[in-house]
Amino acid sequence: MSELLSLKGVQCSYEDRTVVRDLTMHVNRGSLVCLLGPSGCGKTTVLRAIAGFHPLDAGEICIHGRPVSSPGYTLPPEKRRLGMVFQDYALFPHLDLAKNIAFGLRHLPENRQKQVVQAMLEVVGLEGMDHRYPHELSGGQQQRVALARALAPQPDLLLMDEPFSNLDVELRERLSEEVRQILKKQGITMVLVTHDQHEAFALGDQVGVMHEGSLLQWDTPYNLYHEPNCRFVADFIGQGVFLGGRLTSPDRVETELGEYQGNRAYDWGAGTPVEVLLRPDDIIPDPDSTLQLEILQKAFKGAEIMYTLKLPNGGRLLSLFPSHADHRIGEKVGIRIEADHLVAFPQT
Repeated sequence: MSELLSLKGVQCSYEDRTVVRDLTMHVNRGSLVCLLGPSGCGKTTVLRAIAGFHPLDAGEICIHGRPVSSPGYTLPPEKRRLGMVFQDYALFPHLDLAKNIAFGLRHLPENRQKQVVQAMLEVVGLEGMDHRYPHELSGGQQQRVALARALAPQPDLLLMDEPFSNLDVELRERLSEEVRQILKKQGITMVLVTHDQHEAFALGDQVGVMHEGSLLQWDTPYNLYHEPNCRFVADFIGQGVFLGGRLTSPDRVETELGEYQGNRAYDWGAGTPVEVLLRPDDIIPDPDSTLQLEILQKAFKGAEIMYTLKLPNGGRLLSLFPSHADHRIGEKVGIRIEADHLVAFPQT
């Protein structure tokens, strides 16, 4: 796959405060990638820099191998062949859907504009709604119109800034899946920024986790969950707890719950105090296990129940049980640990 977008050593600041540090990444044509992180981590500034709205203090941004941003030079946004979808949709309330979608097509003859608008309405599943106005639509429909307007000029790259944050959880998940299918079918390249890991995982082929202006890990959603490269990523992605232990060999760790072997080797030396990450899906219900832990809390999640379990030393574990295994708070349940992806970090 050919490279469409690259950022090399990018640094950005606001006044005298650096908000993006030495960021390097690349995006191949047709890929859907996400920048994920908490508020204030610099992800939106990166998106603004890609769009041409924020200058660089250092580094370079290239599209199709052509520099578009470097210190002292910024190619205007309108010359970058980009589409943008914003958090607030930014639709024109006084224009119907057809005119909203056609807004970036004014250079085309009117009959061609109408053809593109109809094609885009079909792509986003809003056929026959040309003459409705934004206020007549649901939040999900408005977001589809915003997507159609961004795609209509056939941009080389689509940028999305927290596009689903105003929607309820169920609609957000459904629309994320629909948008991914639309973009893949159209062969569109996308960069999305979000603080919602479920959204990032639903949409992204690759996800970059950012913290305090730095890109900590650029990887697949699977690897971010099972193979986090640092304590922050391990803590930020998914749910889980850290259990104290010590390294007994490069791939074995001893904890209060026993000794466990994983799929990776550590070179810290035998006896090194470590913290072991245990996810809820690492803790398996086992009625016959000798390891019986007390239930402190429970949260019904439909197909599953999340139990908070008390460890012998007073610590806690999280475990997912099938929802028909409805145990009482205070009851003891048997569990076993299946941590095939053993993730550990030295204690600090």
